[in-house]
Amino acid sequence: MSDPRLGLTMLGLIVVTIMMGFPTAFTLMGLGMIFGYIAFWDPSHYWWQNHIFDLIVQRTYGVMTNDTLLSIPLFVYMGYIMERAALIDQMFHSVQVAFRRVPASLAVTTMLVCAFWGIASGIVGAVVILVGVIAMRPMLNAGYDVRLASGAITAGGTLGILIPPSVMLIVYAAVAGQSIVKLYAAAMIPGFFLTFLYLVYILGWAIINPKIAPKLREDQYRLTVPDYIKRLERGRSKRVVSGLIAAAFRPSLVRGATAADGRPVHYGLIVKDVLSAAVPVALTVATFGATWWYVLIYNAPAVTTAAVSASPGVAAPLAPSSGTAPATTQSEAPQEVKPQELGEAESEVQGTEAQRSADAPPEEFGSVTERGVAGAGKVPAHFFKWFWGLAAFSALVLAYYFWRMDGEGLEILKELVVSVVPLGVLTVVVLAVILFGICTATESAAIGALGALYLAVMAKYQRQVWWWSLVGAIIGFGLGWWEGEDFASLLVAGSIGGTLVGTVVPVLWNLRTSPELRQNIKQATFLTAKTTAMVCWLFVGSALFSAVFALHGGQGLVERWVLSMNLSPMGFQFMAQLIIFLLGWPLEWTEIIIIFCPIFIPLLSHFQVDPILFGTMVAVNLQAAFLSPPVAMSAFYLKAVAPKHVTLNQIFAGMMPYMLIVCLCLVFMYIWPGMTLWLPEFLYGG
Repeated sequence: MSDPRLGLTMLGLIVVTIMMGFPTAFTLMGLGMIFGYIAFWDPSHYWWQNHIFDLIVQRTYGVMTNDTLLSIPLFVYMGYIMERAALIDQMFHSVQVAFRRVPASLAVTTMLVCAFWGIASGIVGAVVILVGVIAMRPMLNAGYDVRLASGAITAGGTLGILIPPSVMLIVYAAVAGQSIVKLYAAAMIPGFFLTFLYLVYILGWAIINPKIAPKLREDQYRLTVPDYIKRLERGRSKRVVSGLIAAAFRPSLVRGATAADGRPVHYGLIVKDVLSAAVPVALTVATFGATWWYVLIYNAPAVTTAAVSASPGVAAPLAPSSGTAPATTQSEAPQEVKPQELGEAESEVQGTEAQRSADAPPEEFGSVTERGVAGAGKVPAHFFKWFWGLAAFSALVLAYYFWRMDGEGLEILKELVVSVVPLGVLTVVVLAVILFGICTATESAAIGALGALYLAVMAKYQRQVWWWSLVGAIIGFGLGWWEGEDFASLLVAGSIGGTLVGTVVPVLWNLRTSPELRQNIKQATFLTAKTTAMVCWLFVGSALFSAVFALHGGQGLVERWVLSMNLSPMGFQFMAQLIIFLLGWPLEWTEIIIIFCPIFIPLLSHFQVDPILFGTMVAVNLQAAFLSPPVAMSAFYLKAVAPKHVTLNQIFAGMMPYMLIVCLCLVFMYIWPGMTLWLPEFLYGG
């Protein structure tokens, strides 16, 4: 017995039960089983012969075989390892002294560290709690307004769930049957744009009303310059780069001087400082070199074979600029959309992939690893003008930076190199290998988890890690040489070998004698298992719930109701995003994506809305789910570590402006869809 009214009853009950505090996953499974039993009821059969039990098994098995979910535990493990390694303290101090002359420097530093750390970990609760412990009291002691301090921490802590690598986007990709890497590419620019809007708000408020963020005392951000660095400073502005280079060729310039620890200066310390000063140049050259390599070497040759190698199963291109998916021809009328269950789009994609040749290599669902997709590989218009213009501008900025650098600036740079650069390089590598199609999302997550463990071990056993990394790099390079690999593959083999051996051997060597190491690995592993189990049970419950909901006709009823409103694509987008925004007040993002997004996804093709654009806008919109009372989880995370005099209402007041900024970002994304769709179009064709 199926009845659309029973489907709507299911939808209403799930909202009520979640708000009452029942576990979401088991509530979904319970309602799905009860209403599914009613739908499949047949008086002529025994009760245990009801088909709902077969459906439960099928949906559970479907979740277990979903390759898209493999990357979740690896990315989560990466985040928890970063959290347990306690690398954020030094990062906060170095970024704070680097931005010491900026208005509201502590709040700006908090936002930047939250965004950066959130990208690396992707765990909102961990970021808010860690940054709250480190930054809340210093800001309040400096006289900062409670609303400014709490808003910067709570809003900044949510950015990690949006900017890739994001678990939220992985969940949406599994629900909507979309490519993870395309979603990652689409979310990059909006994520950083939202961060930029947050910073503009903080700076604007501090400039208009300086009382909310008083300037810090000089002793709170000054660094002690070692004696030998003072000897190398030149002129009134105390420029240090020329003296440092001169000392590399003439060590006698610092003879008899002492380092920061009071020991005599040796030549190795001078070389180390020179290498630290060269890091900005190396990163700039690497960035432009990688861009040149990807556009003109890696991607461009595929254009000549695109017409030959492109298979009929290649997905339709993304919408270029209108924010909607264009029809293939003007004469074609939009087809009627049928109700679609969770995972149905996924099945269609897999069915298309099944038509590939049996000799084709295996490919992870949701990945884009092909080169030569139609539209990809084209050198963008005005590429060379932009490339050389930005290269010249970067060279001028670096020249001015080094010309103005004094001894204290060198010490700040050294702190940034130690605390920010390793984590930044790991994050860039993890994202680059996904976006450039070098690795699948799961393989990239494995690289990130190994790299995070490598950095965590290096923070405690640096000398051992360096020596064993050298041994591993030699082994990896040798194995690649034995196999006759090219130079690029040899570098990859050496890097993987060095990272693997430099992580595994020191961990096994010190695991018995270091209780802290054992405890950190144990806690990170258990928390990863707990989080992964929660997500997977949510998928099992949601798959069962959505199947029964569609079986009762609830999906079709909702669809017919929306279509009867005769909405334009803009009207549909506004209505959908408004509903998701309002649902973010009582519900969390997991429930919204897993339960309610499947209701809108089948309607996207009817309204010609690009599913990549829609998913990215949902991800941005759900930032408000962490910032909107009464279920504003960021506020409760911060309240747990904030001083007692900071009330929950003050934290809510600090978060509310950021909800408006999220809405403003959504407006920009709709008006200018190219901000979202340009990067996936360029990387994967459009």
